[in-house]
Formats: sequence, C-alpha cells, structure tokens
Amino acid sequence: MLGFSPVSATIGGAFIGAAAGLLWIVNGRVAGVSSIFGMALSARRADRPWRLLFLIGLPAGAAIGFFLAPGMIEDASKSYPDLELGPLGLAISGLLVGIGTGLARGCTSGHGVCGMARLSVRSMVAVLVFLAAAILTVYIVRHGP
Repeated sequence: MLGFSPVSATIGGAFIGAAAGLLWIVNGRVAGVSSIFGMALSARRADRPWRLLFLIGLPAGAAIGFFLAPGMIEDASKSYPDLELGPLGLAISGLLVGIGTGLARGCTSGHGVCGMARLSVRSMVAVLVFLAAAILTVYIVRHGP
C-alpha cells in the first residue's frame, strides 16, 4: 500500500482514541466532529468554548504533526496525502462529505471511534457502509467504471 506508515498511523490512532476518551470523561460528550461543528455556534453558551477549541485543535494538531513528525518518525512523510484536486474539487468533496454526514447522522469519527467503542449497532452499520463506499470508490478510481 503506497503511503501507509504503520508507526505514524498507530501513534495518530492512539492520540485520536485518547482525545475521544478524554472528551467523554471530562465533558460526557462524544467526539463526533460533525456534531461538534454543527453545534459550535448554536449550542448553549457554556458549551461554545470547548467546541471551538476542539475545532481549532484539529487543523492546529495537523499542522504541528506536519512540521514535527518527519524529524521524529522516519516514515512519517510517506503517509502525507497527495491531492490532485483544485479548489473546486476540494469544495465539491467537502460538500459531499457534509451531505453524507447528514444522511448517516454522524461522521466517521463519531461512528467509527466513539459509536463502535459503545457497541452501537447504528454505528457498526454506518462504519460498514463507509468502508464499502470507500472500497468501491478506490476500485472505480484505480480501475475505471
């Protein structure tokens, strides 16, 4: 598999799991990014700070990892995405992800990390659909329709 880095993937997964667990322990909230984003401005005033900090932390953490990981983990740069999409392609992709998140009543982080950990049947079905769609997409992109 091109670009797979087991060391950085394991470290990243551990950080995601730890962050989701910590949010559950401290706030009693599931770390579903779509719900956190959707309620960031419309939530109760007391909930806004942690939601906004969580959302700011996502790109900030990615930026920190982007700059620090190559010096700390030998194979980290192999896992960086190589996007060949322009701004329009990225905007359409984001729109499609948003639509899918609405249809699935949650995002991959909410269902895959938090829902699966709680043994939610709805999340297990959602994750199976996510995986099937991803596998089909990769097959079509690599082999044609």
